[in-house]
Amino acid sequence: MQRPRLRDLLPVSVRTFDPEEVTTRSHRETDPRGVGLAPQDVEAIWAAVVRFYKVGLHPAIALCIRRRGEIILDRAIGHARGNSPQDAEGTPLVKATPDTLYNFFSGSKTVTAMLIHLLEEEDQLHVDEPVATFIPEFAKRRKHNITIRDLLTHRAGIPTTPEEAIDLDMLSRPEEITRAVCDLEPTHRPGSVQAYQAVTSGFILAEIIQRVTGASIRDFLTAKVRDPLRMEHFNYGVAPEQLDQVAVDAFTGPTPTWPYKNLVQVAFGASMRELVDLSNDSRFRTGVVPSGNIIATPEEISRFFETLLCGGIYEDTRVFEQRTIARAIEPQVTGQVDRVLMMPIPLSMGFMLGGRTFGFYGPRTANAYGHLGFTNVLGWADPDRDVSVAFMNTGKPLLSARMIAWLNVMRVIGTRIAPDRS
Repeated sequence: MQRPRLRDLLPVSVRTFDPEEVTTRSHRETDPRGVGLAPQDVEAIWAAVVRFYKVGLHPAIALCIRRRGEIILDRAIGHARGNSPQDAEGTPLVKATPDTLYNFFSGSKTVTAMLIHLLEEEDQLHVDEPVATFIPEFAKRRKHNITIRDLLTHRAGIPTTPEEAIDLDMLSRPEEITRAVCDLEPTHRPGSVQAYQAVTSGFILAEIIQRVTGASIRDFLTAKVRDPLRMEHFNYGVAPEQLDQVAVDAFTGPTPTWPYKNLVQVAFGASMRELVDLSNDSRFRTGVVPSGNIIATPEEISRFFETLLCGGIYEDTRVFEQRTIARAIEPQVTGQVDRVLMMPIPLSMGFMLGGRTFGFYGPRTANAYGHLGFTNVLGWADPDRDVSVAFMNTGKPLLSARMIAWLNVMRVIGTRIAPDRS
């Protein structure tokens, strides 16, 4: 085995600037005292974000928090363009703003999952039906018993990403990607173990939507969620003329070594550097990747989770029935170590769940639900605190001691916004 070079083990950093000079605040922020918080609580949360920015892992960071339905924090720090490690000296700098577009990456799985739950709400399918009921060719290679629930809970046994799924030219031919996923042979007995499906499940769920409704997943999302919530963006990919509004992602190392190098290769079918290059490619950003390319503002992502938090209603518009949300966030898998991610992650049918002591969403967040995105993008709802949060960023490290500052942001949110006792 070739020994890694020292320069490959060192973290790749980005330039940091005076926080005051590169911070932009939205006009949407309201007085936190109206929702039971003090101004210093909000500033303490933002101070944690500034500390995270200063560690040099992210060209841009943005955070939007709703509390009891009111936006108490909606800010961005850093640069959307021009400050990636690969940028040449002298590249023009473009500041990030709260209205910059960010990729939610794997957080997109929550959106795709809710579209499937909507179909069940409309009695067009049941999550315990075999996938092959809707896609007969999926039954090949002993996959006939895999259910929609198995896909939503990462227990289908097909975590391996086929080459076609990361061939960006194939995004214009989704039927070829569907064929490649249908040809996969399960690596585990379906329903037996948790093994994260980074890419595969999304394309199959999108195909189910297409075959059940006759509409593409993009059109179905627009009709059922995006238009009712009056969102300008929040879609799988963007139109070509909007590409310059999307923040550029940056690999910030260190380069993963074994076993994490293998983990990334199995889950995504490419190396970290290759994945970042793919994520910035216009074909990826204008295509449809149901497991990984919802592109939106942080406010829009927070609005999606706020709708779930409010029982499916946003500003008098009902998008989901309350029972649909309850079914979607009900715990399904707990206490298992994911065979791909190599850590225990409690799951519902589409969401990563919080933890009683500590989890992705901070301390004592047992009832929180949301999703992590490549690699440390995060969106969630916490009913105990009545908050909906979108925490977006553009650096793509895998493992770094400096990520403690990322965890600290969620810790501060969780401690400064105490659970409601009413």
